Amino acid sequence: MRISSVGTAYPPNRYHQSVIAEALRDRWQHKMEEPRLLTRLHANCGVEYRHTVFPLEQYPALDTFRKTNDAWIKAAVDLGQQAICRSLDHAGISPEDISAIFFASVTGISSPTVDARLINRLPFPVNIKRTPIFGLGCVAGAAGIARASDYVRAFPTHYALLLSVELCSLTWQDDDQSIANLISSGLFGDGAAAVVIAGAETELGRQNRGPRVLSTRSTFYRNTERVMGWDIVESGFKIVLSPDVPRVVEENLLQNVEGFLADNNLTRDDISTYIFHSGGPKVLEAMQTSLGLPPDALAPSWKSLREVGNLSAASVLAVMEDYLKVHPGKPGSYSILAAMGPAFCSELVLLQW
Repeated sequence: MRISSVGTAYPPNRYHQSVIAEALRDRWQHKMEEPRLLTRLHANCGVEYRHTVFPLEQYPALDTFRKTNDAWIKAAVDLGQQAICRSLDHAGISPEDISAIFFASVTGISSPTVDARLINRLPFPVNIKRTPIFGLGCVAGAAGIARASDYVRAFPTHYALLLSVELCSLTWQDDDQSIANLISSGLFGDGAAAVVIAGAETELGRQNRGPRVLSTRSTFYRNTERVMGWDIVESGFKIVLSPDVPRVVEENLLQNVEGFLADNNLTRDDISTYIFHSGGPKVLEAMQTSLGLPPDALAPSWKSLREVGNLSAASVLAVMEDYLKVHPGKPGSYSILAAMGPAFCSELVLLQW
């Protein structure tokens, strides 16, 4: 089974980080003791540009959870369709070829889910199997690849599709001037990514095109539920973002990776590339420190952070697209794709090119 293609899609509104910071400072300054704090926090997020689903001047009108969530549904369907079509075009297959669709998001809710709405737009089979995933946050991109791989392992003649749409700008909270909300409003961006996973007995699965998924590993860290996530309040999703995130990464990632590799008869010396979620400067630095990686080892992850921000579940998929198009591994080499997120937890995927 292989990761055959990745397609990304971004909203048309793209702003420099300083422009977003200025807009939010003007919007919130009467509620803040020190408005310049927002500018300083945004400048330290490692982000230069971000996409937003709406022009910045339209956000103040989205003043209820219903308005933001209705906007999320419409935009998620539109952006998700773009990402799916690009991933299928890259793979050279059509919606009719897909047997299962996995949808991951943590920035909005709907029933019917976004994947169901897309089946009404695109000619997917009517007997397609759907698995919507909510609540995994940043880890859901890697977890989605793992779950889709589990599916095609059981059905090797099938193709599975993973879609993630994250519209983080729709979770900005006007009445929360906590450090966590100020940081998240400077870190997270909007975007979508879709991935085609080919079963081993499909035409794409038999081709030497895209990395094979060899193994996956989920690890749950007990009693860490306040490290990252949402509080659901009257106005929508209120960020939970602890400063302990880098510490949790440093304390757990190395042993997770080494144990995972040992169970696959490998060591860190066998890994040529690390395809990591662009969680933010402190998270990426903690990943590098924990694994003893050289400064340029996570260059595509840093690049994604600079150019589009942290896309939550879609981030690691966007980084994977960069590896497929620009930095593919040498034949036979190994990579680890990884992300961490709410619970707190990690997801590791072992790939071979």
